[in-house]
Amino acid sequence: MHLYREFPPHPALAGHVACLWTSHAVPDGAPVRTRVLPDNCIDILWQDASPLGKVAGMMSRPHHVEMRDPVLTVAVRFLPGAARAFVDVPLSELQDGHPALADLWPRAEAEALAAGLWERERATAQRLAVIEQALLARLRTREPARADALARAAVLRLEASGGTVRIDTLADGLGVTRQHLATLFRERVGLNAKTFAMVCRFRRAHAAMRGRDAGVDWARLAGDCGYYDQSHLIHAFRQFADATPESFLHTAP
Repeated sequence: MHLYREFPPHPALAGHVACLWTSHAVPDGAPVRTRVLPDNCIDILWQDASPLGKVAGMMSRPHHVEMRDPVLTVAVRFLPGAARAFVDVPLSELQDGHPALADLWPRAEAEALAAGLWERERATAQRLAVIEQALLARLRTREPARADALARAAVLRLEASGGTVRIDTLADGLGVTRQHLATLFRERVGLNAKTFAMVCRFRRAHAAMRGRDAGVDWARLAGDCGYYDQSHLIHAFRQFADATPESFLHTAP
């Protein structure tokens, strides 16, 4: 059994946080296996089995998670290009990694947050409030930077295009050089702009497949989602889902 829920963030965090979420995995005789797909987001997760917390960096490939024991998770998912306000390292250093939060925040701060979450039994809403208060405290100590707004503008334009806007066109539209855009993505987004765009296209195709069980016109779907042809679509699904589109359609929950 695997129960997953999402919750809206505190209004003061809405410009940085996509959602807070919880997951309760309870293996019933067999491990709970989950295929986590790239979504252009960075998460911080706290688990009763790993109370100090860890960061899930931007993903350029799928991650396969197996849980053999019950695990309760509470977490925050940041909007693309918004996590840099809470993590003081270039976000590209986190790509496809899961570093401990205590290695990225002052250890005393990470330990105090873990104690607030796990030292005694709490309702879900109370645990989420503990996380929000910690994020708000970090946000209050940081001066907004122009680069933050530029990073958000860049990712919003890529998302709005479904990942089809050319990188040179994106840089020109933002009034920066391609080299400056590359630095911006490395520092404040976590993937390079090309890979970010590829994940946008993959997510668009994935969304277009939901609810279908047969009779998909793959060539048309590929064209609608910004791929050159069906082979290009298949390559993307192998890269980001470890499956062909057709096999993914029949195995995805």
